Amino acid sequence: MDRKDFIKQTALLGIAVSVLPGFTFAETAQSYSRDQLIGKGNPDIVGDSYTSKMHKEAKTAFLNMKTAAAKAGIQIEVVSAYRSFQRQKEIFEGKYKGFTAAGLSPSEAIEKIIEYSTIPGTSRHHWGTDIDLIDANATRPESVLQPQHFHGNGPFCKLKDWLNVRANSFGFFEVYTDNAHRKGFKYEPWHFSYAPVSIPMLEAYKKLDLKQVLLEEKILGAEYFSEAFITRYRSENILDINPELLS
Repeated sequence: MDRKDFIKQTALLGIAVSVLPGFTFAETAQSYSRDQLIGKGNPDIVGDSYTSKMHKEAKTAFLNMKTAAAKAGIQIEVVSAYRSFQRQKEIFEGKYKGFTAAGLSPSEAIEKIIEYSTIPGTSRHHWGTDIDLIDANATRPESVLQPQHFHGNGPFCKLKDWLNVRANSFGFFEVYTDNAHRKGFKYEPWHFSYAPVSIPMLEAYKKLDLKQVLLEEKILGAEYFSEAFITRYRSENILDINPELLS
């Protein structure tokens, strides 16, 4: 069953609580502030650490998914969950300084950064709906978030196989899929999003004036975000994602 059919049936049959415990139709109608959408404060975020902070609805669904995975011998570990605007700004600007110091032009540095990292104010992690996952029961490689670790003989293959079959039933969908025709951020087999909340948040986010937001927040390198760049970034990096996460 795909995501659209699933949500339709939960509305008709009233089974959302039993299958997606965190989903409520009030969520889809909720309005979101600019600050919530760009990671500068959200009263719905719960948790006390970088790996435990999530939107309260996503948190409930995640804990149910983690319990189910444990029965299959998989210990789901979150290596990244909610990420504030300030934290994303530190990541982005640190890379920007490093790449420009190494000789890249500002525009080249920005293009290099957005292969995997988002511009602050544009990260899905700002919403508390998106999580990066590994299997704590597996041998931990030095750099855990590498695609090869989730395929072939990689340490997180068992986790990935399980998520491929079960994650959707808990409301989580892979964001940046392994699709040769997809543009924007590269394939991330570890990155999953809680659809019942992230879909309406994306709809609200699309109404923001992205260029204005980035200029107002005085992000290092923002003067190189041309109209053409912003248009492409919005189309490819923000919106060219798993279709199941689009309304």
